[in-house]
This record gives sequence, C-alpha cells and structure tokens, in this order.
Amino acid sequence: MNASPLLRFDGLDKSFAGVRVLRGVSFAVPAGRTLGLVGENGAGKSTLMNILGGNLRPDAGGMSFQGQPYAPRGPADAVRHGIAFIHQELNLFANLSIAENIYLTAFPRHGELPLINRAVLHAKARELLAQTGLKLEPETTVERLSAGERQLVEIAKALSLEARLIILDEPTTSLSAPEAETLFALMDRLRARGIAMIFISHTLRDVLRLCDDIVVLRDGEVVGAGPCGEFAPERMIALMVGRSISQLFPERTRKPGPEVVLDVKEVSQPGIVRAINFELHRGEILGLAGLMGAGRSELARILFGLDPCAAGTIRLQNTLISGTSPSWRIQHGMAFLTENRREEGLCLEAAIADNIALVSLGRYARPALRFLDFARLRGAVRAIRDAVRLTPAAGDEQPAKTLSGGNQQKVVLAKWLLAQSAVLILDEPTRGIDVGAKFEIYQLIVDLAGRGAGIVVISSEIEELIGLCDRILVMRRGEIAADLGREEFDPARILRAALSDAGNL
Repeated sequence: MNASPLLRFDGLDKSFAGVRVLRGVSFAVPAGRTLGLVGENGAGKSTLMNILGGNLRPDAGGMSFQGQPYAPRGPADAVRHGIAFIHQELNLFANLSIAENIYLTAFPRHGELPLINRAVLHAKARELLAQTGLKLEPETTVERLSAGERQLVEIAKALSLEARLIILDEPTTSLSAPEAETLFALMDRLRARGIAMIFISHTLRDVLRLCDDIVVLRDGEVVGAGPCGEFAPERMIALMVGRSISQLFPERTRKPGPEVVLDVKEVSQPGIVRAINFELHRGEILGLAGLMGAGRSELARILFGLDPCAAGTIRLQNTLISGTSPSWRIQHGMAFLTENRREEGLCLEAAIADNIALVSLGRYARPALRFLDFARLRGAVRAIRDAVRLTPAAGDEQPAKTLSGGNQQKVVLAKWLLAQSAVLILDEPTRGIDVGAKFEIYQLIVDLAGRGAGIVVISSEIEELIGLCDRILVMRRGEIAADLGREEFDPARILRAALSDAGNL
C-alpha cells in the first residue's frame, strides 16, 4: 500500500451499549486501487462502513479523505466528498426508469422552471450507461432489469456523482457467472481511471482476483493487512476466524440408507421443468447444480407446493402428494429453506423465538383447551437454539433483523429442526455468509443427514456441492442433464453437463 492514500482510517473506536465493536481500526485506501475488506459476520465491517458513510460517528479516532480531515455529519456529506455505496440490497425504485433512478436527487431542469428536462436527462444517462457497458435505453423501467443490470445502474449512479471512492458490499451475491464477469470487467476499467474501491465479499477467490490490497477484520480489529500477493485463502480464513480450518467440510461418518423419503417421477411444468425423475434416500445429501435459469429453484418451489405441477407424481415418505399446499407438506415432514431468507424465510420484525416456533405451533397446542403449552414450547425452542449454536449474545426476544446473515440462516434452519422435518430442500443455504458461519451451517446439514433426514441442497458453488453431497444432479434448461455419484465428482465434468448443448462449449 505505497500509493498516496485517498482515504485513511486512524484509530477508530466504536461501542454499542458498552460492547466495543471497533478497536483502534487503522488502514489506508490508496487512490486508483481496489482494497478487499474481509471478515466474519460481526467482525465490524458494516459498522466501519456506516462511519465512513456518515450514518454513525466514532467514539474515538478519525478519518481523512484526499488529504483533508473527514468527519461526515450524514450520508449527504459522504456524497459531496465523492464517496458512493453500492449495497448488497440495491437502493433502486423498480417502478422508475433507469435515468430517473440515476438522477433521482439531481434532475436536470428547464432553466429555473420546476420541470425535468427529459432530453438532457436521457442523454446524460445514456452516456453513463455506455461507460458501464449496459446496453439499455435510459427510459427502461428498473423492474424489467436482471440483478446484474441493476448492479450496473447503481454504478452508473455512483459515476453521476463523480465518485472518487466506491464501496461495493457483497455485489455478486445475486449475480449469475456472466453478470459477475461483466461487473469485474467494469471494476477493472474504473480502477484504470483512478477510482478507488473497497470490495467487501465472503467469496475469497473474488477478493484475490480483483483486489490490490487486503485488510482482514476480526472482532473489530485489523488482524491482517497488506498487498494481495501476501495472502492465500488459508491465511485469510485463519485470520478471519482466529483458528486454522484444515477441512472446510465436516467429515461424513454415516452413509445414506435404502429407504426413499422423496420420490419424484416425470414432474413437468411447461416452460419451467420437464420430466424430472429422482429419488432421495433417508440420510442422503443430494445436490442440485446448474447455471442460473436452469430450473433448480423453480423445481424446489414445485416440490414444496408453491408453484403448480402440470404432470408427474411426487411421493413424500411414501404418501402421494396431489394438488396439496405447502402447509400439508410441512405437516407431513417437508421443509423448504428459500434462497431469499430475509423476504421469504424470516419475519424480520418478530423475535428469534417466534421465528423458530412459527411452523411448529400445532405440535405444542393443548387440543382440549386450544391453548399453546408455552412452557414446553419455550423449552423446545431453547434446546434447538443451542443445537444450532446461535450467537450467545442474542436473546430470545431479540428481533431477527438484528442478527448477522449467518445467524439469520441458523434461525431458519432451527425453525425446520423444531418441525422435525424428514425432507429438507435448502436453496443456497450459505449465500452471503462468512466462511466460519458456513462451516457451522455445513455441520448442521451433515448432522441432520446423520439423524436420517433426506436433504436436497441447491448451490451455485460447485465446490460446496462436491464437499457436502453424496450425489449431484446437474440441471440444464429445466431437465436433469447428469446424475453423478461421489466417485464421479469433478468440477469440469459438472460444468460440462451444465453448459453442453447451450452453445457454450
């Protein structure tokens, strides 16, 4: 980090209710370089970025930007200084056009009149879109854009503000591989123009590929910093979690049994999936691989009864499912962990205990009185909470929205553990969570399989499927293109099955 610093953090401290979350954080971000900021959930990354963005003020220490003291009084101050944030959950209005989103706070006007100059608006937006490589008309409404296209609109917005520093927080979480490559190419172009970036990601291979420098936070402290060449994945992981993880995936000690807990035959829905056949055995972890749009999540929704099934049969624990609802499936032992945990998997405003108990209330009712047995329910919730190793600081009445991504995912898993589900469908169970929390989620999945549950894991990370699963089904264009046993696992083979006949090989 020998280049002239654009931004410098000097001894930042921050506490909440007496708990120190930042401890003397000091490092610099040079102009025209990309700095990777990594750490487990709860390491202090969000607090640090909130201080940078003017949402919080430090208890001690300070910052400088472009060689001058920098102490923003609010987000508007950060914008005026040329600092832009691109958050994991994008801040765009879906019902407005691309151009309107870019210039929402600074519309060009007709002289002194309070009228938007649409011609100038679209011309300026078109120029910015060209810089990002996004080939869309400025009048296009955002609701018609893919996740990757929306990400580029956010960057166009940052460029409209003449940002000198752009912070990208988990920007690839919802992107397909081609969309991520488009984003990475744009980041390279921005760096060549002298724009500095802070890249926050749990995907360490992306950090190593994109960044010039790396800073590792643990428990609010900088525990490692330097040029990217000084870091390997193993070193980053050891610094992040404070210990060496020699094996990222837990060891499997039990093999699947012969009993079939989910039997899917010729399941089809026009334009979505076609002639899907597979069996899931008790204690088996079955992976679903494939490119975005291959039909994996769509198949999961059909199996769980959220979307219709035009043809075929589904048997759950040897009982034929016929036009029944998700609630029937839940009662008969099926669980579905959606990839969108915040909007579909949790009641964010509700307490942790209420979220865990949500689908199991009927088990703890007193039939004669139609009242809940609260004492028995509280005891069961507490036991499940301990089983998933939920962060000790979290109280039962604490809202789910206050938890880190990894702990939110544990709450969703705890909900289905309490329901004693025999079949679990897990869609991207570790998306957006750090490596330490991933290991704990993997351990929970392996433990569930060891107790006899059949588990379907949908993941965009081939390494994750290879490390976890007994068998992998590869989907392509709504069909199963390959059924691979553990002895056949190979990343190249899985990719070939996902890509072949799609014009990519």
